[in-house]
Amino acid sequence: MTDNIFREVMTPSYIFDIAVLKDRVKKMRELLGNIKLCYAMKANPFLIGDLQDAVDCFEVCSHGEFRICMRKNIPAEKIVYSGVYKSAAETEEAIAYCQNKAIYTVESVSQFVLLEKLARKFSLKLRVVLRLSSSNQFGMDEDTIFALLQRFRNNSLIFEGIHYYSGTQKRAEKIDKEILFLKGFADKIKENGYSFPRLEYGPGLAVSYFQGENDVTEWELLKDISRKLNTCFDVSITLETGRFLAAECGKYLTRIVDIKKTYGNYFCIVDGGINHLNYYNQMMAMKKPFIRQCKIGKAEVEGETEFTICGSLCTTADVLVKSYPLKDVGTGDLLIFSKAGAYSVTEGIYLFLSRDLPFIYIRKEDGSLIAVRENLRTDPING
Repeated sequence: MTDNIFREVMTPSYIFDIAVLKDRVKKMRELLGNIKLCYAMKANPFLIGDLQDAVDCFEVCSHGEFRICMRKNIPAEKIVYSGVYKSAAETEEAIAYCQNKAIYTVESVSQFVLLEKLARKFSLKLRVVLRLSSSNQFGMDEDTIFALLQRFRNNSLIFEGIHYYSGTQKRAEKIDKEILFLKGFADKIKENGYSFPRLEYGPGLAVSYFQGENDVTEWELLKDISRKLNTCFDVSITLETGRFLAAECGKYLTRIVDIKKTYGNYFCIVDGGINHLNYYNQMMAMKKPFIRQCKIGKAEVEGETEFTICGSLCTTADVLVKSYPLKDVGTGDLLIFSKAGAYSVTEGIYLFLSRDLPFIYIRKEDGSLIAVRENLRTDPING
């Protein structure tokens, strides 16, 4: 994107570039081959409309996300209705809309029982995947899953397969172990006389948010995962990804609003802050993300100078980066943070200090820039 594009937008704000997003999906599909692609919309719900024809399905982890899908007219057959908790009323609303076209994830025995009850109520055969736990609060252990498998016979639910996701920002060694573990579990299911039609696997592929983090190229890793999944499984495989797919397409823009020198150290204050920009495990004050400076104002500090970049929150924790080199810095300059397409837009501590929510822009494939959300006041919520 050119500096002229950045000058058009209000700050603080996010810009999500759909051409970058679609190029990434295209590259992923080339490497995945026959493996299907599921977008975990919690990473960035603002992208689902543009991704509707690009991915095979959407993982929907809350009923609020489900309602976004309804407003965006996402087809029911593209919804994987997931999440650790769904109330009976919410689940009933989802089934009334999706019928037996969606996939329903089962996280517990009580969720299984609820789906059985609602399937009978709607006279439907609902398609479900059972979530295998990685020893945390999500999903079920192997014994519980085998107990539920016995209940599918003469049941109103159809067993579609296993869902597995253990966390994010994982490296190759961890993913290799998981694939072997899942292969062993799939073999156990077949040995016990059950079919195993589908594996929905969230590998938690890592995104390198900070300078100096690249120890392996992301495409080499994805290619290797694709090869191992296709070697180990002869079932329909769906790769679930959120952060890895969305991060690259987003930029966070914030404007320098004040410059000061305190006890020999240079500080610049921006109109955003840590309430808007949240990289995974960020410790951003100690690490250096990828930042571009867009000159707008007259230089007040000439030459290259190391600045501590701080946000507008009244807390000493609101430090984005320490000792970051900026050149010819002036009030009004834009700082553009890369790889902000995943999670930041929804994970920030937005209600703190009752500051307005940031603007959100979508840059379409034809280059047009559309404001999809104005800055929203939060003081009515807090007051």
